[in-house]
Amino acid sequence: MNQQFETVQKFGKDSFEATVKAYDVASTGTKAIVVETADYAKKSFDQNAATFEKLAGVKSLDQAIQIQSDHFKSAYQGFVAHSTKARELYSKLAQDSFAPFGFLRSAAEAAVAPTKSAARAK
Repeated sequence: MNQQFETVQKFGKDSFEATVKAYDVASTGTKAIVVETADYAKKSFDQNAATFEKLAGVKSLDQAIQIQSDHFKSAYQGFVAHSTKARELYSKLAQDSFAPFGFLRSAAEAAVAPTKSAARAK
């Protein structure tokens, strides 16, 4: 009986430690996502401002169309690059956040397995 109590107590302590570790990892991952998103927003704003300045000095319609085409192409490539990076960051965040709990599952299964075997033997 005392051993079962100690097992449950250890499992509770391990659960708490895993939760704290997952929180730390989630915090770090979230910060990386925020930094990446802020960098993308700043670059996008700067590119839009530069394009507007170019368009303000345009003398012909062909020039304006060329500037707009270049801007859209660049903006699309930047968006795809940012989306890919964000997807990778979110995926890493999810994997790293749940990793500490994988240990808990195997520990819980190991703790329950001897109990099941003893119950079946009776």
